[in-house]
Amino acid sequence: MRTIRFPKREQWAEICQRPHIDHSQLQQTVSSVLGDVRQRGDAAVLDYEERFDHVRLSSLAVSQEEMDEAERLVSPELKAAIRLAHQNIYTFHEAQRFSEVCVETQPGVFCWQKSVPIERVGLYIPGGTAPLFSTVLMLATPAKIAGCRDIVLCTPPNREGKVNPAILMAASVAGVSAIYKAGGVQAIGAMAYGTESVPKVYKIFGPGNQYVMAAKQQVSLGDVAIDMPAGPSEVCVLADDSANAAFVAADLLSQAEHGIDSQVLLITTSEQLLNDVQAETDRQLALLPRRDIAAKALENSRYVLVGSPDEMMALSNAYAPEHLIIQTRDYKQLAQQVVNAGSVFLGPFACESAGDYASGTNHTLPTHGYATAYSGVNLDSYCRKVTFQHLTAEGVRRIGPAVELMAEAEQLDAHKNAMTLRLKSLS
Repeated sequence: MRTIRFPKREQWAEICQRPHIDHSQLQQTVSSVLGDVRQRGDAAVLDYEERFDHVRLSSLAVSQEEMDEAERLVSPELKAAIRLAHQNIYTFHEAQRFSEVCVETQPGVFCWQKSVPIERVGLYIPGGTAPLFSTVLMLATPAKIAGCRDIVLCTPPNREGKVNPAILMAASVAGVSAIYKAGGVQAIGAMAYGTESVPKVYKIFGPGNQYVMAAKQQVSLGDVAIDMPAGPSEVCVLADDSANAAFVAADLLSQAEHGIDSQVLLITTSEQLLNDVQAETDRQLALLPRRDIAAKALENSRYVLVGSPDEMMALSNAYAPEHLIIQTRDYKQLAQQVVNAGSVFLGPFACESAGDYASGTNHTLPTHGYATAYSGVNLDSYCRKVTFQHLTAEGVRRIGPAVELMAEAEQLDAHKNAMTLRLKSLS
């Protein structure tokens, strides 16, 4: 990791840069695969499964027999952990339910909102180097609470044509409606356009590699909504001389092991802590099974020494991290200054892993600086707000003349006439 000491403000933009990914070459590949899936449906998805996931499938749907087999294969201890995490995620998201309020904006003019679930949602769960069954819980649980009628899940199978049993177990616990063996761009296309097996959904959720992200962005241009633009995962740790260097190093490495294009950032006011974290990171890295992946991610990453807590917080807000860990003695005060972050972890014991799995908050979060404008997945992600209004005769008299004047000023005479007729009917 590169070390930067007391950077000037003009250096902050460079510090906040993410690893550069050249998408120009993959966009054409993604577009070609999507077009093929749109044209040929299941046949195209099955062909791409053989080509990319190296498995020949006879059908895409996961059967009840496979669900039952997964139930037997998952250990009792892991089942209990999945159910604990699900309960906490459920509790946190259940508390986000919308309260309907009717407002009388003028006498006789009533306005209100109704929260309506998206009827059919699609969840993408990567298989790859890490089967993310925790993401099943994060995506399906709020969908179920919101009342989504159909919760469709796509995930790549292994070379034996099987889906990781923990993914199937989590899907069962969280209430997924149907599961399909499809990964990568072909899975996004199947959910965006619909095939003979996979239903077309109205919104797609979930992480993935650069091909999956490009596919989500392409289909969002005209075919289906997506949860958010996203890229490689990241963490920013703020620490002072009170921080536990071993904890900080562990937090940095827990993020770095996600993938070679992940990024971690330590911002500290203590040179001694910086040195201690460097030593701890090297020591812990050597013990990791995924150390080659983590080491590559660390090449994209930085230690930054700054002069004050306020500067530390300002640089963090400029970076707008997906995950922000504040391990300082005054973390409660610094938390009040957070403006841009996906999810925040406060104090020495709130490791990112807690939020990734079982504290209850959602781990599907904006990356690549999108925390300046996007929220992480929450209950509202699965809902639409429909507005209603009702006018009495008194309401028409109250706002009618203003509506007429505004419509006339915009030269929309039919708009004006719709109100004029009602006003005349009352005179």
